[in-house]
Amino acid sequence: MIERRKTRQIDVGGVKIGGDAPVVVQSMTSTKTHDLEATLEQINRLQEAGCEIVRVAVPHQEDVEALSEIVNKSPIPVIADIHFAPKYAFLSMESGVHAVRINPGNIGKEEVVREIVQEAKSRGIAIRIGVNSGSLEKDLLEKYGYPCAEALTESALRWSEKFESWGFHNFKVSIKGSNVLENVKANLEFAKRTDIPLHIGITEAGMGNKGIIKSSVGIGILLHMGIGDTVRVSLTDDPVVEVETAYEILRSLGLRNRGVEIIACPTCGRIEVDLERVVKEVESKLRGVKKPLKVAVMGCVVNAIGEAREADIGLACGRGFAWLFKDGKPIRKVEESEMAEELLKEVEKLKD
Repeated sequence: MIERRKTRQIDVGGVKIGGDAPVVVQSMTSTKTHDLEATLEQINRLQEAGCEIVRVAVPHQEDVEALSEIVNKSPIPVIADIHFAPKYAFLSMESGVHAVRINPGNIGKEEVVREIVQEAKSRGIAIRIGVNSGSLEKDLLEKYGYPCAEALTESALRWSEKFESWGFHNFKVSIKGSNVLENVKANLEFAKRTDIPLHIGITEAGMGNKGIIKSSVGIGILLHMGIGDTVRVSLTDDPVVEVETAYEILRSLGLRNRGVEIIACPTCGRIEVDLERVVKEVESKLRGVKKPLKVAVMGCVVNAIGEAREADIGLACGRGFAWLFKDGKPIRKVEESEMAEELLKEVEKLKD
């Protein structure tokens, strides 16, 4: 069991973050926020995939004007993402968002940041302090020469102390960079010195397998050390993939359990069926299942049921056929052409 860092608990639109709450999964819409239909459609898809909080970009006045309806119709809490233009932070709060994300380093003036904090406090709205490699304060860049872990940590601590001195505690912090080791170092140092909830992720991780791997390594290291109260996997992809990836990371560490876990052996010369086709078909058909299930597709009888003993249902393949097994025991033999279909029938019985 991972011993998670003890943090204070905050509230974002009814979703608890920190304390004894589970690690919360977040994502961000990729639509233009003012496109109401597209944004709400994406938010609903994200919620269906398991997203618990969603962030929307607010770079223009037309985006602010759409927020009220988005908040009213969203099935999950909405965070307004604010950069450079503090007036949109105030307007977003007036629109009823559940939190605002600001990078104090690109807001500019401390007194303006304080005004945002006081407005959030008066409205009972949470804030996420964002500290990124690209938005560090000028004095820290001059001090360290580049956006290193030490600079990121100092910025996060600086603003956290200011927020607390202003009597505001309903906030979390994110310290993100694209360098995995620098990111881990900065979050670890911050975690040692405060009990403030941390939102973790690797920014600008990229697309496809490279982005997923980079994010999984960085996020996984932090989670294994007990650090992280909420997470976003930042990918150049459909944001639904971010949510699915986040749950796979959390599941692999025993921190969350949602949906189907596919256990499939690697390809090798012993396999005498089209294992890749079967796994792809099963994975595709089970993508929307929410109930936690373990489904095994094993390519041969050498390891088969032994390696997948804990699976709820599975296949142990032979030459052109497979044994369908349940709870570690064979229940019937099926031909290769029927393997995926028969497996999915049994899963259907279990998922309700």
